Amino acid sequence: MTTSPLNLAVDVHYREDGSAVAAGILFPDWETDEIARETVVTIPSVSAYVPGRFFERELPCLLALIETLDTTPSIIVIDGYVTLGPDERPGLGAHLFEALDRKIAIIGVAKNRFRDTPASTELLRGRSARPLHVTSVGIEPDEAKRLVASMRGTGRIPSLLAAADRLSRAPAP
Repeated sequence: MTTSPLNLAVDVHYREDGSAVAAGILFPDWETDEIARETVVTIPSVSAYVPGRFFERELPCLLALIETLDTTPSIIVIDGYVTLGPDERPGLGAHLFEALDRKIAIIGVAKNRFRDTPASTELLRGRSARPLHVTSVGIEPDEAKRLVASMRGTGRIPSLLAAADRLSRAPAP
């Protein structure tokens, strides 16, 4: 992989047949909806969900997607947490950061509050009264929140994150 100024928004969708689809949207600018490239990987078999160990299921899917890229993203935005709770236990994003040798900053955008999530993670977008929860590693939390706040989309979820979600859920060709 080569260095590039592109960022990557990712999401994973789990299918009833035990497979998963990991999707990524490479984008150059936080303040536009411009998509540089889309990528999708099907993972034929994934681990069962184990409460408190979600990263064990999702991390291999994200790594499989990242391995297909011909560029190294500057920042990866995940649907979920980087750290959990006030003691900042490692979440999916922290495990991804470690798996990538701490070379790519990770921003987590979670739609639901995890138990004891600090209020400092909250970010209101659009007209929603429900906050997103933004956590990060390799980038300062305030900068991560600023970047997520600057993303396009009038709703709660930034449009590029919603696009990654739709791409992961698209029917197989």
